[in-house]
Amino acid sequence: MHLIWENVVKNLMLLWSGDYKGLSSGKESYEFSSSLWEAIGLASADSGSTIPSCFGPRSPNVASEKVSWTADSRSFWTLFVAPIVLKGRFMHDKYYAHFVDFVQLINKCLQYELRRSEVAEIKAGFVCWVKKYEEFYYQYDPSRLSACPLTIHALLHIADSIVLAGPVWTSWAFPMERYCAFIQPAFKSRRFPFASVNRFILDHARLSHIQVLYDAAAVLRLRGEELDGYYGGYCLREYDHCAFLPSSRLRTFEQGITSKIIGALCTRFTTTPAVMRRVLHGEFREWARIRILPNGDTIRAAAYGSTSGAIAQGYGNTSRDATFIRYQLLVDKNARARHRDPSFTLQTFYGQLMHVVAAEIDAIPGRNIPPSRIVFGIIRSCKIEEHHPKLDVHYYSEEGPVDVIDISTVQCLVGRVFDRGRWGIFDRSGLLSRAIYTEDE
Repeated sequence: MHLIWENVVKNLMLLWSGDYKGLSSGKESYEFSSSLWEAIGLASADSGSTIPSCFGPRSPNVASEKVSWTADSRSFWTLFVAPIVLKGRFMHDKYYAHFVDFVQLINKCLQYELRRSEVAEIKAGFVCWVKKYEEFYYQYDPSRLSACPLTIHALLHIADSIVLAGPVWTSWAFPMERYCAFIQPAFKSRRFPFASVNRFILDHARLSHIQVLYDAAAVLRLRGEELDGYYGGYCLREYDHCAFLPSSRLRTFEQGITSKIIGALCTRFTTTPAVMRRVLHGEFREWARIRILPNGDTIRAAAYGSTSGAIAQGYGNTSRDATFIRYQLLVDKNARARHRDPSFTLQTFYGQLMHVVAAEIDAIPGRNIPPSRIVFGIIRSCKIEEHHPKLDVHYYSEEGPVDVIDISTVQCLVGRVFDRGRWGIFDRSGLLSRAIYTEDE
């Protein structure tokens, strides 16, 4: 925490802006002009509106905000926002590549589990990174020795610390920082502050012991454990991976969306549109939000409440946009070859969730298919035009067609950063929320 976010990253930002201990860029050219640094800062600050609030606090303006940075905000900016807003900004790409290597090493360190081979990769990676740092910023010039503080050398010992103490999350200071914030409201008395804190900690410890000793966690929990009623949510037996959150209503859709829903149902049940129109109920149940269970993201339907049913990006309140998602579909590689057997491969897509609707279907005559209920997500897809070669970042400038997909394929929220005419999409969840596909499915 303090080594990376409060020292190394902070010093890099100062070096790039030309404010590091009076050092110029010397024979290198890693410094940004003031106007360019201001543009980077503006893009960073504006990204807060297009990044869900559950991802973390808004990123400060790197050019103008000097005191509002915390380890949390600086780590989020480094790992997710900076790779987008810094791409193509340096006079030479080698500085950006050096920074991306640093982000990759941090991502490896932040893994919950590490193999010995990965620890060896981290050690070798930091050795290489420090050597490049000395070449770019120290430049082997004794007059620039201030560019090599002790924290740069400490990077070489991260791998050794992992071997001794485990992954970095086992020993970093974030839990203690959170605990300090937890007990801060307990300071009720100015005359006897420590007495009030001691009382608070003792009461909390006693309550925790009661929960464990008598298995009373469910009884003492203020919020019900059942899914029904969870934030006013509703659970469908067919979709136990998510909760449907209020509000909801019955509604009809315009012909274009209805036709796409019918087309998706025809593919699912291998029937014709005429048959599907006869068994499909005319009204759909629509929800405003869904929550991925057990502890996943809460995703909002962007066009919920639109009486016209029109799909438009940015519909409704987008103060902290929580409508863009990642989803995965099986795509037929031989779709354009009529005489070849289907060959499906799992592909990842990104888009904006516009509607969450449930279709009620009567029994299909002659098919032995009972009445069923299918929940669809209506999504305005993003036309991905470029993938970052080393990081999980994807770029798009235009929207694609409307997709109608089963809601079970929705995986998680994604954040977006708008910079120089296009959007960069990033995903904070990594492998933790990837869909697991088996041939039986």
